[in-house]
Amino acid sequence: METLNATPARAGYGPCIAVMLLAMALQTPRQDAEPGRQRVLVLGGGFGGLFTALNLARHGGNLTVQLVEPRQRFLFSPFLYELLSGELRLWEVAPRFDQLLAGCGIVQFRQRAVSVDPRRRSVLTDAGSRLGYDRLVIATGGQQETFGIPGAAEHAIPFRSLEDLRRTARLLEQLRQQRGAQGRIAVVGAGYSGVELACKLADLLKGAAEVTLIEQAQQALENCKAFNREQALAALRKRAVALRCSTRVLALEPGSLLLERQGQRQDLPVDGTLWTAGLGVRPPSIEAELPDQPRGRLRCTETLMVKGLEGVYALGDVALVAGADGGSLPATAQVALQQAECLADNLIASFSGAPQRPFRWHDLGEMLSLGIADATLTAMGVTMAGPAAARLRQAIYLARLPGSRHRIDVALGWLGGIALSGLPS
Repeated sequence: METLNATPARAGYGPCIAVMLLAMALQTPRQDAEPGRQRVLVLGGGFGGLFTALNLARHGGNLTVQLVEPRQRFLFSPFLYELLSGELRLWEVAPRFDQLLAGCGIVQFRQRAVSVDPRRRSVLTDAGSRLGYDRLVIATGGQQETFGIPGAAEHAIPFRSLEDLRRTARLLEQLRQQRGAQGRIAVVGAGYSGVELACKLADLLKGAAEVTLIEQAQQALENCKAFNREQALAALRKRAVALRCSTRVLALEPGSLLLERQGQRQDLPVDGTLWTAGLGVRPPSIEAELPDQPRGRLRCTETLMVKGLEGVYALGDVALVAGADGGSLPATAQVALQQAECLADNLIASFSGAPQRPFRWHDLGEMLSLGIADATLTAMGVTMAGPAAARLRQAIYLARLPGSRHRIDVALGWLGGIALSGLPS
C-alpha cells in the first residue's frame, strides 16, 4: 500500500483521522471529499497557491480545500536576502505550512503534482496518488532558467530556495577563510534579484572577495523606476561591485566563466557563480489540447481560468495573463498576491453561478534591498532610500506575511518581545 504524506492543518488530530485521510486519498477521484462539499485542489504553496487557499478558508462555506505542496516550509522570498545576512531568522522568513494552516481546515499533501486529467477532474502526484477536484488551481511557480548555457545548471547556484541559500552561505564562508589572493564571486543577471543579492554579498564579504555583476542588457534594472535605479547603481558603486553590462555568458566551468562583450571573449576566474538571470516554469503536464503556451506559461482569461479548461485556474509565475496595456504581467509576489484575492472570489462565484470578476493589477510600487540595513523604495506615494527605507520595507512586507498569528509573532520578535507560538528558529 502506498504511504501518503498528508498533513492535517489542525493540530491534535488522532490516528483515526490520519487513517481516514489516507482512505479518502486512495478512493476514486469523485469520492475523496465529504458528500455535498465542493472540492478545491490547489497545486503549489508559493504566494499564489497559499494565499488563494487561505482566502478560500476565510470565505468558509461548503468547501474542502487541499494544498498539494512537497515542501515543509513556505518561503517569503523577498526576505531571502535578510535571511542570508542574519538580519531575519528562519522561522520569520520560512514558517512551516502545518503552523500556517493550523485551524484553517486546509489539508496539505506533501507531494508534487505530476499531471492533470481534466476529463476525469483528477491530479496524479509523484507518490502515485490520484486526487479529485471540482475546481483546480495551478500555482506551481517558477524556476531558474539557464537558457541551455553549457555548465550553468551544473556549476551555478540559483537563489530561490532555502537550499540555494545554504549553498550560498557555504560559499561565503569559504571565501572569508581563503588566504592569499582575493577571490571573486559572480552574479549573473542584473535585474532586481541580482542587484539585491550583489549588494548583500558585498556587505557580507567585507572585501574578502570581489563581487562581479554580469548583465546581457545595456544597463542594470532595465524596467526599474528611475529613482530606485539611481539608488541601486549608487549602492553598487559604494560597495565596489564590478558591474559588467552588454556582456553575455557563453559557458561555465569550475573556477571560470566564458564571457563575450562586443565580439571579444574573455575567461573570468571565479570562486563561485550565483545565477539570477531568467525565469522558467514547468507546470504539471495537462492531458488536453491547449492554446500556445509561451515558455510553458498557461494562457488564462481575465478571470484567471486557463483557456480551454473549464474549472481549471492558474495564477502567479505559471499564468500568462494580459495586463491593461495588453502586455503580460510581471512575475512578482505583488501580482500573485492580488491574483490570489481575485481568484478566491471567482472560485466561490463559480460554484454559485454568479459572475466572475476580471483581474486588474494595481501597481503598488517597488522596493529593493540594497545591502545590510539599506533599501530604496517608490511605493504608496513615498520615495525614499537608506536605513529608514529598509525599516519601512520590512514593515510593508510584515503586513503581507501569511497568517495573522505568524504576523503577530514576527512583529513581537522585531519589537524585542517573546513570540507567542514558540516557533523554532
